[in-house]
Amino acid sequence: MTKSKTIPVAIQGERGSFSEEAAIRLLGKNVEVHCCEHFEDVFRAAEKRRVRYCVIPIENSLAGSIYKSYDLLLRYHLQIVREVNVRIRHNLIALPGVSFQQIRTVMSHPVALDQCEKFFERYPRLIRQSAYDTSGSLKKIVEQQWRDCAAIAGERAAKYYGGEILMAGIEDNRENFTRFFLLSSEPEVLTNADKMSIVFSFSNAPGALFKSLSVFALREIDLTKIESRPIHGRPWEYLFYIDFLGKMEDPKIQNALNHLREFTEFLEVLGCYPRDSRQRKKRM
Repeated sequence: MTKSKTIPVAIQGERGSFSEEAAIRLLGKNVEVHCCEHFEDVFRAAEKRRVRYCVIPIENSLAGSIYKSYDLLLRYHLQIVREVNVRIRHNLIALPGVSFQQIRTVMSHPVALDQCEKFFERYPRLIRQSAYDTSGSLKKIVEQQWRDCAAIAGERAAKYYGGEILMAGIEDNRENFTRFFLLSSEPEVLTNADKMSIVFSFSNAPGALFKSLSVFALREIDLTKIESRPIHGRPWEYLFYIDFLGKMEDPKIQNALNHLREFTEFLEVLGCYPRDSRQRKKRM
């Protein structure tokens, strides 16, 4: 039996992270993960074709949009080919054999620390320490053998680095999901693609935004997200990122995009891809 070929994919963060979980959910277990410290390194790896794909978080159901990802989407012109929503479950993880009473410092990404506010209120003796990554925090604890320190990270990180979960599910809100995009330097439209992402801008004129959005309302196209980002070098002017349900080949969608071009000075399709299957079931 021939060995299945691995799929190289870049992520921000370390092995065992939620980004790695998203990559496996999107591409299967046969992924070859390339870890990057910064988001820009992730995009650059895909653009230079050092990897076939990259995975980036685009928004969190509690913390909101990840602005760095939005800005880099336009700068690197990669195509969105899939999405997945990953449930974020935070756990307190330490070295094996360490008790909760020994813990003095808790390390994690700032967003993860903020999402466990009630836990820190319950245990005010604990000192928070910010790190660039959830799983990276545990990796450092294991490497340094810090017995008075714990990390907030996912179950995958505990398994990968050999940590022990002292407390599971310490996040404030159980409805905590992060939406991830799978990006590629090459267009890849799947037959079940039913969601699209675009970005556009227009001259600052009365009613410009209303006119732009009306092209979707007139055709009863379901918008699922609207995000605005400032245009660098042009104060008080904005780019608008929009997600909506529809297929690229649908005449209704093509007519809407052509109509939108009448009001905009810039328009780019970021991708047409299958929406997360669980999201599809929820909307039915």
